[in-house]
Amino acid sequence: MSRPIRVIQWATGSMGRACLRAVLDDPQFELVGLFVYGTAKAGRDAGEIARRPVTGVIATREIDEILALDADVVLHCPMLASPYDGHDADVQRLLESGKNVISINNYFEPPALGASFADRMATSAIAGGVTLAGTGVNPGWVAERMAANAVSLCLVHRNIASREIIDCTTVPNPDYVFGALGFGAHPEDIDLVAGPLAKTFDSMFAQSVEGLAKRIDLTLDGYQSDHALRLADRDLVVAAGVIPAGTVAATTWRVHGMVGGDRRITHEVNWIMD
Repeated sequence: MSRPIRVIQWATGSMGRACLRAVLDDPQFELVGLFVYGTAKAGRDAGEIARRPVTGVIATREIDEILALDADVVLHCPMLASPYDGHDADVQRLLESGKNVISINNYFEPPALGASFADRMATSAIAGGVTLAGTGVNPGWVAERMAANAVSLCLVHRNIASREIIDCTTVPNPDYVFGALGFGAHPEDIDLVAGPLAKTFDSMFAQSVEGLAKRIDLTLDGYQSDHALRLADRDLVVAAGVIPAGTVAATTWRVHGMVGGDRRITHEVNWIMD
């Protein structure tokens, strides 16, 4: 019988904890390390964090301790970074230490972010003799899998649009809701063209568009973005806190794949609080 796959879990937010439980519950995996960002979780057993029996694997905030471990793969599940390249240095170090990396944060279609970025990440993976993959529901599935499968039923396609609408009222993490997602911000503080949130979501969802284009054998000339906000007409009490009237209560992040000046693919993501 082959040995279990040795796994490091990186971060334990809602997605990270789900991955951690999946690793602990499946005998084909062996948890060998756990990286956390918060001081409250450091020093605790992985089983305690995941609401599972004690594992003997203690959470650490020290990346050097993680790099020193003998592991096959890292499940990389940090909170979305802004700027979007905020996790790149850590991922490159993981790759260069000889660990495969599966990330929910980025790296879905690296060429969509430019040849320089793709080459840099590939160089780190080659140096470590390992692989890098990005996956998730969106990016990863909505456009790249679901829309691609739907398009496969068509004889001709001139324009393809995928749209996701997410009710965020039950998301409990205020750092994520009011920081990474931009809820509760004053509209004058959000630049939908060149601001950090716009740049983050341009980079993220351009990869979804590129992933779909690749699966239907469509070569894109480039990408255009078209974003929008909606403001709260009253104070909204949600799981993460209060969204005051007059601040951002819904966002639409829309990226188009362009061919010859035409929008051939549109990927739209709507996060709403009301």
